[in-house]
Amino acid sequence: MAVALAPSGWWRRWRRRLSAREVSRMLLLLLLLGSGQGPRQVGAGQTFEYLKREHSLSKPYQGVGTSSSSLWNLMGNAMVMTQYIRLTPDMQSKQGALWNRVPCFLRDWELQVHFRIHGQGKKNLHGDGLAIWYTKDRMQPGVPARASSPPSAFPPLPSQRVFPYISAMVNNGSLSYDHERDGRPTELGGCTAIVRNLHYDTFLVIRYVKRHLTIMMDIDGKHEWRDCIEVPGVRLPRGYYFGTSSITGDLSDNHDVISLKLFELTVERTPEEEKLHRDVFLPSVDNMKLPEMTAPLPPLSGLALFLIVFFSLVFSVFAIVIGIILYNKWQDQSRKRFY
Repeated sequence: MAVALAPSGWWRRWRRRLSAREVSRMLLLLLLLGSGQGPRQVGAGQTFEYLKREHSLSKPYQGVGTSSSSLWNLMGNAMVMTQYIRLTPDMQSKQGALWNRVPCFLRDWELQVHFRIHGQGKKNLHGDGLAIWYTKDRMQPGVPARASSPPSAFPPLPSQRVFPYISAMVNNGSLSYDHERDGRPTELGGCTAIVRNLHYDTFLVIRYVKRHLTIMMDIDGKHEWRDCIEVPGVRLPRGYYFGTSSITGDLSDNHDVISLKLFELTVERTPEEEKLHRDVFLPSVDNMKLPEMTAPLPPLSGLALFLIVFFSLVFSVFAIVIGIILYNKWQDQSRKRFY
């Protein structure tokens, strides 16, 4: 799935750098920027939320680096500052990423992102935005541009869409992004989010509860959440990685992440819901057909493998014997013609 805060033109440049193999790894993508405040009541049926420190990031940014002991890997041009982590500076042709090293096995969760985007460019001439990922494989060092690139966002269509724009997408690796139509055929939803060069904090919250995806933002300086996207029936596998990345091209901005906080939500489920909410192997959305969606087959047991090999050999021997018998009969009939 992907949520995107897209200024004009940045999707195309990122899409050109994204190989088919890397697209197949994309499961959850959020092109946007943050939200984050303390724990709170999050709705009916949810009683507590627990901060998961192994999936969270806040000042003074301990555990961020490139070593094998770090919880978060810093890549590309990303830099740790005292008050924020800057994924890209306000310079052309920069790219940076931040990836959690610990896979997330939470069933219901809420990700709060506190961010800031600012730069020297004019009002409608700004950088490419920021992506938040939930993927099967996290980005590896040495391939920062392609592995951290979201599907894309395009120039705004007159009277239809105002940029910057948040959009959401779920992909199992079989979909491609429609550049000409601004990703509309595969978009789950979206909203306009004017977040650049603001003088107050800006936040984003992504909540996944009972296969219900909700995205809200606080970008007006009022400390109030505003709805952006709400999609039921979203099925996301567990054991995947969170990450965030940014890239600049001809236009640029500072893309700063101040905090990422992941909370585990406790949710009451009925026995019927327990049956319905079993783990899945591939991402999907109810009532939305994703082509070529086949769950991986379970590995064969030793006995099953032995039986397959055994009966294959028996069938082969039987076929050879029948072939020899038929050949001998044919030879006998051929001899009788000469006598």
